[in-house]
Amino acid sequence: MASLTIESIYTDGACTGNPGPGGWGVVVYFDDGSVHELGDGSRQTTNNRMEMQAAIAALQYLEASGQSYPITLYTDSEYLINCVTKWVKSWKKKGWKKADGKPVQNQDLLEILDGLNSRKVRWEHVRGHAGNIGNERCDTIARAYAAGKVPALKQSQDAEAIAFDVKTKVYVANASEIKANSTIINEMTIDVDIAPDNTMIDASISSTSNNTNEEIPREMRVTQLRNLVDTLRIADEIAEKGYLITSSELADLMDVHASAVTSRGDQWRWRNWVVSRVRREGNQILWELERGDKIEEESAEC
Repeated sequence: MASLTIESIYTDGACTGNPGPGGWGVVVYFDDGSVHELGDGSRQTTNNRMEMQAAIAALQYLEASGQSYPITLYTDSEYLINCVTKWVKSWKKKGWKKADGKPVQNQDLLEILDGLNSRKVRWEHVRGHAGNIGNERCDTIARAYAAGKVPALKQSQDAEAIAFDVKTKVYVANASEIKANSTIINEMTIDVDIAPDNTMIDASISSTSNNTNEEIPREMRVTQLRNLVDTLRIADEIAEKGYLITSSELADLMDVHASAVTSRGDQWRWRNWVVSRVRREGNQILWELERGDKIEEESAEC
């Protein structure tokens, strides 16, 4: 694992009903272009708590890796970012009370987040449902768990040890709470999720990460195919309109890390498109997509 460096992490949470069944998803991007995904579900929770659970899993994963290099954590929850980077300092000073004197919601998760957060984590807001591959993938994972399904997660073999350590650490960190407030039902670990006015129960649902394509439910495979088609349509529109996109935007489109884009050279083929480096603007490299079949037709005509 020492050879891999985490460069960025995406997180997202989802909830049906709010409160209601929820889920969270995490996508970890490494410097070699590989990806590692995490996720889990909850029987009764809120959207904000799922956003926080995702961020907690991401930061625990980062901590377990022992990495000292800084990373960027992307989330579409401005509430989460504000809680962790702004409001938590004031809340702690006031004894976890808001300006109106009322208790801060989700204090239990905020305390964990505050303990895990560090200077090496750069919190970045990304607009949700806007075609960002990392964000969309996290959303897909979170919604699957919220619906009671177990999605097929991409697993980096070199990162499996960290995933195991993180899961162990989560359970150990909450051992006293689990012992006092939990029951084990059908091998599902259920820990108490305390909300301001009522008690909610979070179910940490175990996932099977090494599913083959045949083991994935048909409806999930169809959903993955639809997501792929949507991605290809976006790429086609970018090519047709002549839009120039940055390395990070192209990496999101291809579902790889930015380093996997810049290391390929000035021109290369991706699926139906020829990708060409156009120019640099400041610290950004701009890329152009052209349909490969059109280029071949033009060459044949000449």
